[in-house]
Order: sequence, then C-alpha cells, then structure tokens
Amino acid sequence: MTTTLTATTTRPEDRFLHAFEAYAGEVLNGTSEHLAALRRKAIERFGVLGFPGRKSEAWKYTPIAKALQHPYRIDPVPAVPALTEQALADYAIPELDAYRVVLVNGRFVPELSTTSDLPEGVVLTGLEEAARRHADLFEKYFAHYLDFENEPFLALNTAFARDGFFLYVPEGTALERPVHVLNLIDTDEELFLQPRNVVVAAPGASLKLVTSGHGRTAQRTFTNGVTEVFVGQGAEVHQYDLRLEGEAASGIFSTQAYLEGGARYTNGTLTLGGALVRNNVYVRFDDQEGEAHLYGFFLGRGSMHIDNHTRIDHAVPHCVSNELYKGILDDEATGVFNGKVLVRPHAQKTNAYQSNKSIVLTREARMYSKPELEIYADDVRCTHGAAIGQLDEDGIFYLRARGLTLQKARAMMLLAFARDVLDQITIEPLRAYLDELVAGRFGA
Repeated sequence: MTTTLTATTTRPEDRFLHAFEAYAGEVLNGTSEHLAALRRKAIERFGVLGFPGRKSEAWKYTPIAKALQHPYRIDPVPAVPALTEQALADYAIPELDAYRVVLVNGRFVPELSTTSDLPEGVVLTGLEEAARRHADLFEKYFAHYLDFENEPFLALNTAFARDGFFLYVPEGTALERPVHVLNLIDTDEELFLQPRNVVVAAPGASLKLVTSGHGRTAQRTFTNGVTEVFVGQGAEVHQYDLRLEGEAASGIFSTQAYLEGGARYTNGTLTLGGALVRNNVYVRFDDQEGEAHLYGFFLGRGSMHIDNHTRIDHAVPHCVSNELYKGILDDEATGVFNGKVLVRPHAQKTNAYQSNKSIVLTREARMYSKPELEIYADDVRCTHGAAIGQLDEDGIFYLRARGLTLQKARAMMLLAFARDVLDQITIEPLRAYLDELVAGRFGA
C-alpha cells in the first residue's frame, strides 16, 4: 500500500497524519509495543507543532512550506531497484579503504554492503534489523536523546522511519577503517523519504563515518533524514556528510549529537548538490571536558537554496566548541547560515568560537547570515563573526599579471577560500576526492 500526498486536504500536515493512520499497524510497528507507543507520541506532537512557516524565526529565509506542497508519495517501505557493483563504482571514493553500507531510498541493502570483517562486538546493520536482532541496544538509543518535542521534522521522522543504518562500537574499540555509507535515491516515483540512522560510540571507542548522498533519478524527491549520534565518555567520532544529490532532490538532514564527559566530536557538512537543502547540526554536552568541532562548506549555483542551521548547547562547564562554515554562491543561488551557541547558567569556563564567511559571485545570489550567542554564565570565552563579500579584484589582477587566465585566477582564489574547511578533513582519500570535486565545479 502506498499513499499519495495530494492537494485535496487543506494543510500539508493533514496528509502526513492521514498517512500515519494508514500505516500505523504492522507496516510501521511490527510486534514492538515500545516502538508503537513512541511513534504515536511523535505523531501527536507533530500534529501539535505543524510545519514551520515564514513567521518562524528559524525558517524565515527558507520557504519550506512551498516545497512541502508538492504531492510526493509517502511509503515507509519504498521499492529498491536492483543495483550492481559496477553501478556502485560510480559513487566510490578513490583509494578509500572503508566498510561500506548501502542504502537505497533509505533502505539498507545487505547484499551490497561489506561489513563481514568488523571487529568483535561491533554492530553495523540496517535499522529495521537492529530493532529485531539487537532490541536492547535499539531501545536504549533510538530516540532516547532526540528532542522531537520541539522539532516537527524530528517528530515526523520518528513517527514514520522504518529503516536506515545502525552502528554500535563497543567500549574501548577503535574502528581502524572508516565506515562509508552510500545513500542512493533511485526511483521512478516522486517520493518523500524518511531514513533514520543511529550511531553509538561507547565509552573509549573511536570511529570515522562518511555519508555521501547521490541521486540516480530525474524524479522530484524530498528526504527528511535524521541521524542520532551518541559519543560516550572519552570516545571520539569524526562524521563527514556529503550532499551530492541532483537538481531534483530536496531535503532536511538533521544530526543530533549527545556528548558525555571527555568526548570529542567532529562534524563536517559539505553541500554541493540539491535543489533545497537544509542541514541541521545540534550538539549537547552532558558532562565536562567535551569538545565539538563543526565545519561546513557549501557551493550554490543555479537556483539552489542551501541552509545550514547549527545549535550547540553548553549545558555543563569546561567544554569547548568551534564552528567554521564557508560558502560560495553563484548565479541565483541562496545561502543561509544560522548558528546558535547556548551557554547555560552553570556552564562556567566555556570556550566557544563561531565563524561564517561567504562569497557571492553575482548580483542575483543571496546570503543570509545570523550567528548567535546566548550566554547566561559570566566566566566564559565566546566569540562569533560573519562576513559576506565578493572576490578581491586586486588579487585577481595580481594572478593574471603572472600569466594566469581569468578562469584559473578565479578558481585559485575560490579554492584557497574553501581550503580552510577542506583541510580539516582527517581522511586523506576523502580530502583528495573533495579537492578534485570542488576544483571541477570551479572549472579548474
């Protein structure tokens, strides 16, 4: 059974509420009473919150309501077309030796995933399988730290999500090889997809995770994806998300990270594709001596709309956060950055830094930047800044005077601008891949 989101109802929310009732039985919940109760709570909260409109401060620059008016088809179990190893080779990162996880239309494909030689105790499987075979772990971490009470898209995903991937690294275990998640959209229908991912690094564990999204269809799609990240005491997680979907793909991609004492978390979000893309990265410190480093780079062209929204919650003392987001906008593209650092009353000795810098290459391109500090403690070190400008004409003249063409001079300066973010990537093959990809976009 599938449900088409048509324009016969008065609100987009009603379409999802109706679809939930259609699927609320065996399709979504199986025999899990725990999951059924959680889904019911989430959909009820979504019904109260509704989708954000222009009057919502967090969404004033991103017209999400217009995108949701499209009659996408919603199906918690979308079809998965057959793919070959040769087809996957087109999306491989050269020289990257990694465990591979393949998701097609949000569903885990075990026959294309290479996870057989994982260290003892590591769980890397589809979310649906994790709920069946690792019920204790699943119920301990799924939606346990997720704040869907105040976020409608998190609530909606919790109500509908059936598959995605589940990664658990046990205490003291270090994954020597990265995990590469290939997230492919391959459909002949206009789908609304809601994958859900859960990543757990138990105390003292470490891992590196790369997620790359790709479109294999000209059909219009929308993805409401959610990734929960738990970083245990003294654990370390490096997470890199690559948005490379095609011009027909739109989506909201939300990551919520929860850090225990002494945990280190790095998130790099690089957006080079998509029609309308919203990246939400939320971090909460739960104990002292934690560190969070957020990096982002986005390259907009045509009529792309790219929104990066971050929130770091310094709920305890003696924690460090660092944010650096850079963007380049060409043609009629629109960029948004809204970063908020919250320092709670008892979070003394907080050290927080936030920076957003963007280049607009045309008069038609638009960039909206809103860095925020909300501080309720008095013994802290917090700074933020934003800058929007154009390429330095003196720099262009200097390079051209030394024999470079105008195209190469512009490309060199733009690559140098992006370098601050790309150099933060700790996986060498991934950094080289992105260097080449970004240089190609600049025509270098």
